[in-house]
Amino acid sequence: MFVLELTYTADVAQADALMDAHVEWLDAQYAAGVFIASGRKNPRDGGVILAVGDDRARIEEIAAADPFSTGGVCAYRITEFIATKTAPELAPYRQQLPS
Repeated sequence: MFVLELTYTADVAQADALMDAHVEWLDAQYAAGVFIASGRKNPRDGGVILAVGDDRARIEEIAAADPFSTGGVCAYRITEFIATKTAPELAPYRQQLPS
């Protein structure tokens, strides 16, 4: 599992100008089963996305395709973690520690 932390590198107004395209990109990743949660940070200086996948390189490619990335309004910090404990609703995403 991955935590994608977006930090705005431009004015919020510039991010807002790309928001519709960003939401379309988010929707496509939800439909593909990659994203399971997302939202704005408070204070609003970026956002956070929870993503599932086994391939960090693929997650990096997806992040690079975000209109916020291609538009130069945010930087991504991607953290991989092993979700060994979850709420019951997220049980399909639980992982085992490597042996």
